[in-house]
Amino acid sequence: MTALLEVAGLGKRFGGFVALNGIDLSVAVGERVGLIGPNGSGKSTLVNCLSGTLRHDKGSVRFAGQRLDGMAPHRRTRLGLSRSFQLPRPFGGMSVADNIRIPLEYALRERGDADAIGARCGALLESVGLEAKGRQFPADLTQIEMRKLELARAMAAEPKLLIADEAMAGLSNNEVDDILALLLRLNEAGVTVIMIEHIMRAVMRFSQRLVVLVAGRKIADGLPDAVMRDPEVERAYLGE
Repeated sequence: MTALLEVAGLGKRFGGFVALNGIDLSVAVGERVGLIGPNGSGKSTLVNCLSGTLRHDKGSVRFAGQRLDGMAPHRRTRLGLSRSFQLPRPFGGMSVADNIRIPLEYALRERGDADAIGARCGALLESVGLEAKGRQFPADLTQIEMRKLELARAMAAEPKLLIADEAMAGLSNNEVDDILALLLRLNEAGVTVIMIEHIMRAVMRFSQRLVVLVAGRKIADGLPDAVMRDPEVERAYLGE
């Protein structure tokens, strides 16, 4: 399978604290990868290094055959690497539709396709079940609707790879299933997805492959059932 994302020897320090220690990771086109680990394991640092909001100290990141080291976040987005945030960050003074229209304008105008913005905005609202909420404001949305808006904003950049950072945090079981179904539909439509999540039943249902970080190291990478039986993974989650 063709590699879309290739991470080699990635390292990141904060003073004397080693947040990432030689991370190697390859994600194939169209793959669904779950990224898990206890709190403080380095998951968020890895995502921030991939998206460009943090600069790594060692190693390299390649995406769609292009080296990303030192590249600004907006340029990575233009290449097709997008992420959602654990805490949704909508523009509170703009309508739900305008929150999607802004990143669409950024993505589509770059390609000279400005006339498609309105249609694409409507399609994205419909795809996440918010077509009736377009004129409302983010403050009017429920928690799951805010999560859906966050995912729609990430998808507005028309990514090749979406990193979904705890898109299900704080949701009920039925709401988790709703977001899970949405992410699976995105993947079926051709989007490669890395899911970062603590809800293990969702991770196990979604992931074709599971990657585990502990204390800044990758300790496991493989088929989900095999990874969860790994003694080192069991120790990380259950203790000795």
